[in-house]
Amino acid sequence: MPATPSDPNLTRARSWWGWGYTDAHPDDAECTALGALLPGTLARPLPIPRVADLPVARPGVTPPPALAHVVTADPGIRAAHAMGKAYRDVIRALRGRPGRIPDLVAHPADDQQVADLLDWAGEHGVAVIPFGGGSSVVGGVEYRGDTHRAVLSLDLTSMNRVLEIDTSGGSARIQAGALGPVLESQLKPHGLTLRHFPQSFEFSTLGGWLATRAGGHYATGRTRIDDFVQSLNVVTPAGVSTSWRLPASGAGPSPDRLFLGSEGSLGVITEAWMRVQERPRHKASASVAFTDFHRALDAVRALARSDLAPANCRLLDPGEALLSGAAHDGAAVLVLGFESATAPVNDRLATALDLARAHGGRAPSPAADRDTPGDTAVGAWRSAFLRMPYLRDGLARMGAVVETFETAATWDRIPELIDDVRTQVGAAALKATGHPATVNCRLTHVYPDGAAPYFTVAVAGRPGDEVEVWDEIKAAANDVLHRHRATITHHHAVGRDHRPGYDLQRPQPFALALRAAKNALDPHGILNPGVLID
Repeated sequence: MPATPSDPNLTRARSWWGWGYTDAHPDDAECTALGALLPGTLARPLPIPRVADLPVARPGVTPPPALAHVVTADPGIRAAHAMGKAYRDVIRALRGRPGRIPDLVAHPADDQQVADLLDWAGEHGVAVIPFGGGSSVVGGVEYRGDTHRAVLSLDLTSMNRVLEIDTSGGSARIQAGALGPVLESQLKPHGLTLRHFPQSFEFSTLGGWLATRAGGHYATGRTRIDDFVQSLNVVTPAGVSTSWRLPASGAGPSPDRLFLGSEGSLGVITEAWMRVQERPRHKASASVAFTDFHRALDAVRALARSDLAPANCRLLDPGEALLSGAAHDGAAVLVLGFESATAPVNDRLATALDLARAHGGRAPSPAADRDTPGDTAVGAWRSAFLRMPYLRDGLARMGAVVETFETAATWDRIPELIDDVRTQVGAAALKATGHPATVNCRLTHVYPDGAAPYFTVAVAGRPGDEVEVWDEIKAAANDVLHRHRATITHHHAVGRDHRPGYDLQRPQPFALALRAAKNALDPHGILNPGVLID
């Protein structure tokens, strides 16, 4: 039963250089007010960059006539496909240094056009960068290098339909170019949801989630996109890989696992059968305050090892709680939420709050079962969570260095890891800029055996050298993560920015196998060169 794609925000203009919608960005006055919070920032904001001021060269290649109708050389579209949305990308755009702008952008409508474009690119030495919503924050959708004749950005967003729904098995066949809101709008009339909501939900696609093994908003249970995959359809230069729809299989290594997280380096994911579920009808949430952050960590660990399975179990350290407006008294805040499609969740919330109190938390009485946040701290955090990327861009216009990085480690390493990151990254930022930095932490996902800390760094930059400053800070952060055997990324992917850390984390025999797979599936080396492997 096919559905018709729709998106209520299609009429809103997307920013080519920064996060999200142009009408949601802070104006000059708000940018100046934000800059006042970080001593040493610019006196006035950098101007919003214009495509007309960019060095957009003439395309170095001409598409074949049979594909010309799905390919464009429009400068504005090409500029919008040149980078992702990391701090490095934003500040490079503001400084007029966007890097290599793709020669062409293609919007294929079906698998055959994707295959034809790959064949043409292989014959002509054209690098192909698969592109979904362009929300990468790790250099995953840009071309760095000079070994290819030209660069084609392969935008999948025209392939955005829910093609089929299997209500008996709770699954749906969905094209990979569907943005989050487009996907959910097609499932909603059937009372279904994919229930995968990353922070980039509005501006990222199913294919992007699959290619980067994205993590969703939910803290426990099925929160990673891997958990929802039933089968994949992938177009590679060597042919089309279509796995069987199965609830489970022990037949050798999983073919889907080869392409999940491959970041467009092995093939182009064009559609997938995904496990969907009924939309939740019962919700309840509350916040818990802690004066001792380490006791709060113990509480979260106990929750993660229980069978309560909270949908939200996000711990904010005092700095993060202050930044989001969840607390103003120096307390750490645990944001708890429960939801269900079948039964009330008040009892689970009450049990979780009792557990948190046993670890020193100050918790209110449970909120009534309802769709609204359980208290003002929950609402404040939720609003700040959605607004934060726009504020980051506003601070970037003031010359500040503001960025995030995330990781995951086992519980025995978490307390010392967080303390070391705060100390070492703060010291690196001070050394690089001469200004004290703010280094905040929150736990975004929790597991019985570990957790995913997510760090925010903010410091006044060196005017004109903001990218170099961030690279110095990020290198210090990567060193800390490696020393603690924490992953280089929990859900942001590898891209090009995390390659050094990924190379250290990846076992050498697996690297050999990955290179062999790359050579077999992409013999001309055109797919997203430099991502994951050379």
